[in-house]
Amino acid sequence: MILETVCVGPLEVNCYILAEGENCPAVIIDPGSEDVKIKKVLEKNKLTPGIVINTHGHYDHIGSDDKFNVPVYVHEKEVDFLRDPNLNLSGIFALPSRVKAEIIGVKDGDIIEMGKICFKVLHIPGHTPGGIALLMKSPEEDIVFTGDTLFCRGIGRSDLNGGDGVMLIKAIKQKLLSLSDKTLVYPGHGPSSTIGEEKVENPFLN
Repeated sequence: MILETVCVGPLEVNCYILAEGENCPAVIIDPGSEDVKIKKVLEKNKLTPGIVINTHGHYDHIGSDDKFNVPVYVHEKEVDFLRDPNLNLSGIFALPSRVKAEIIGVKDGDIIEMGKICFKVLHIPGHTPGGIALLMKSPEEDIVFTGDTLFCRGIGRSDLNGGDGVMLIKAIKQKLLSLSDKTLVYPGHGPSSTIGEEKVENPFLN
């Protein structure tokens, strides 16, 4: 399996690129900006864009959604975020941004597949109403992409539109801390971690 992290944009979003192997379609998670940088990683690994998945609808995670000519998956509560600059905050903090690509809404428990790459959708509201984490089911297990819900020693902010700090912590504890301690955590910003480490060392969860 190919798994590459590309740090993009002024807010240093972690864009993740996954594929079965070379010459396969890729899953692109949170292509916030710098599509040229992302495409260079695709080219290096001989990959073609397959699908885009947004962990949530804030502008720093969706800015390059339209650059790959593929469907975009996002929680059904965030579909309007991708189309509305006021909801995705680009109308406030950056140039107004609207996603024009095909948008496919998902919900908790749904499965997203691209070849042998398979994720289970975990709804983790609180940073935004439709924030999700992506729990890998194949070709490997014990990997979760958490977007802006759970970070290394931190959690997502809840003071933006639709945020709820109590809901966020509750969802993290129910949906993420219940995973195996060895589960690798790949967040939307910053370094990776494990569920076991966050149970013990994350000050927001203790």
